[in-house]
Amino acid sequence: MTYAQITGWGSCLPPARLTNQDITSVMETSEEWIVERTGIKTRRISHVKNADLAHVASVRALACADISALDIDVIAFATTTPDEVVPNTASMLQGAIGATNAACFDLNAACTGFLYAFNMISEMIRGGSVQTVLVVGSERLSSLMNWSRRDSAILFGDGAGAVVVQASDQESGFFQGKLGCIENTRELLAIPDFGLDAIAEHRPLDITIDFHGREIFKNAVTGMAKACTDVISQSGLSLDDIDLIIPHQANARIIEALIKRLGADMEKVVVTLDRYANTSTSSIPIALCEALEQGRVKPGMTILMAAFGAGLTWGATLIKWGDRITPLASTDIDLPPTDKTGLELIMEAIAVRANVADKFR
Repeated sequence: MTYAQITGWGSCLPPARLTNQDITSVMETSEEWIVERTGIKTRRISHVKNADLAHVASVRALACADISALDIDVIAFATTTPDEVVPNTASMLQGAIGATNAACFDLNAACTGFLYAFNMISEMIRGGSVQTVLVVGSERLSSLMNWSRRDSAILFGDGAGAVVVQASDQESGFFQGKLGCIENTRELLAIPDFGLDAIAEHRPLDITIDFHGREIFKNAVTGMAKACTDVISQSGLSLDDIDLIIPHQANARIIEALIKRLGADMEKVVVTLDRYANTSTSSIPIALCEALEQGRVKPGMTILMAAFGAGLTWGATLIKWGDRITPLASTDIDLPPTDKTGLELIMEAIAVRANVADKFR
């Protein structure tokens, strides 16, 4: 039998930090208010394109697996912030890393995108159609933020994570998953003017996130909890068999409510949102990389990953970790340096938004 095993992992977090205290200089809020409601203390702001973040994370993942980009059969790029709509960002990444033999596609399931991509390519590997896949979750969400909106702007950060998934004879890797979408909830979390419909109607791209926090909270906890209990039940395991839980890093209250609903122990949960905020599709691979770096992942562990996102999409995945928990090789690749702070970068973005709005007045 063929298994789909994670053999490489890498992340990229831009160096510029934006603290809650920084945010108080551009909107009426307080550090205490943000921490109490979200658990977020700081986030990263990118000075480069989304594809550049993905490039660094991907090269690090390839080095970790000690394989060439030429070995990649497919690049599955999960993102909600593509640098371009056509062609896809995956093809941009293909050229950057030299993955000449790879098929390329982008996938948009919002914050659940990484799990959607990971589950689907794992099934492709187990079915024998491909051997080696690069799965990427990468976001430059700061480029979409309306920094006058406290309900949404405080929640998000930039970053990228990538994993190499390969066919293996070892009984490890992906073994159970479930994906779904809650009907008639699209309006709860949406960017209505970020697309071709607005362009076709000659509307200015006044991008703002529509965000209905209470309803999102309720549906997120319900959707992820159902996905988790379903995959655990279908696998024949019990909650006690789960060694580590990596949830989507959206909000501390959502994570705590999910773990309480499941009846699990918070000591098993990986939490990174206090430092990186919600990085959408990249939150799970970034958290996985950090758990590996901190020695929290052990050979043979059973790991549960769960996410929800706009749509409202949801998903859960069970993997059994293999024997290796350290990289086979390393790389010195990094982002180009910047001397700008996170606050300076968002002030530039605010100025650009104001300039665009003036042109349409």
